[in-house]
Amino acid sequence: MTSFDFRGVYPAMTTPFHEDGSIDFEQFQADVRRLEEAGVDGVVPVGSTGESATLTHDEHVEVVEAAVEAVEEVPVIAGSGSNSTREALELSRRSADAGADALLLISPYYNKPEQAGLVDHYRTIADEIDLPQIVYNVPGRTGSNILPETAATLAEHPNITGYKAASGDLGQISEVVERTRDEQFAVLSGDDALTLPTLSVGGVGAISVTANVEPARVGAMVHSALQGDYERARDIHHELAPLNRHLFSETNPIPVKEAMEIRGYGPARLRPPLTRLTEENTEELRRLLSDLEAEQAIPDGGSDE
Repeated sequence: MTSFDFRGVYPAMTTPFHEDGSIDFEQFQADVRRLEEAGVDGVVPVGSTGESATLTHDEHVEVVEAAVEAVEEVPVIAGSGSNSTREALELSRRSADAGADALLLISPYYNKPEQAGLVDHYRTIADEIDLPQIVYNVPGRTGSNILPETAATLAEHPNITGYKAASGDLGQISEVVERTRDEQFAVLSGDDALTLPTLSVGGVGAISVTANVEPARVGAMVHSALQGDYERARDIHHELAPLNRHLFSETNPIPVKEAMEIRGYGPARLRPPLTRLTEENTEELRRLLSDLEAEQAIPDGGSDE
């Protein structure tokens, strides 16, 4: 397995659609190229921000293939999770065959397995797929929480090398870092509002929604923190904070797709049952994006090496 430390910023990409609901691969690949040119460290297609729940398995794999085709140098981390272990294994295998460099695996949702079931689920996939794999903890969507001791158990597997933290509980995130410090295991922020605090307790990067519209600023914040320049990182954190909050004013990815349309990155079309951002929230989003554009440009994040 290729070494992969996951340091940096990885946009959780949206999936653009045509008016008839089919995937707009041309726009998607343009988004991949735009983000790579802005200095991101990799891209993450077909996660929850990519509306993976409404994609067929074939569409899912086609989006991964499109991302792999569009990137020049940065890695592609494919969302390949499911609430069925068998289904997650199939999606992971097909994503690996499509050229993904790593996998992001949401914890099984709705059926709410016990911690032992979570360990079995992730180990089953890691035993079969020889790629770096990120455990994704987002209790607000799944209804279950991957506890720190479970994360530590999973970190012992050589293919389970990361943890996307979206619990909103900084104490728990810190404990995951604490319990996995002796492993090759990267803790990544999955909540833009908590990216800087997560880095401060030992996280190494972010799988970011905000990076879809502000990739250079998010990259500059993360890499400043990784270099130890917390004064600059804090300045950017506070600059982005209103946008970070507003991008979750309605269910993700409703606001970020609207933000991308405002910025000229294609129509904000969503698959049902998701609906367009309300007019009131859209006006506030326009104001926030205009304010950021008026600020002095932040240089690309670049590498902390």
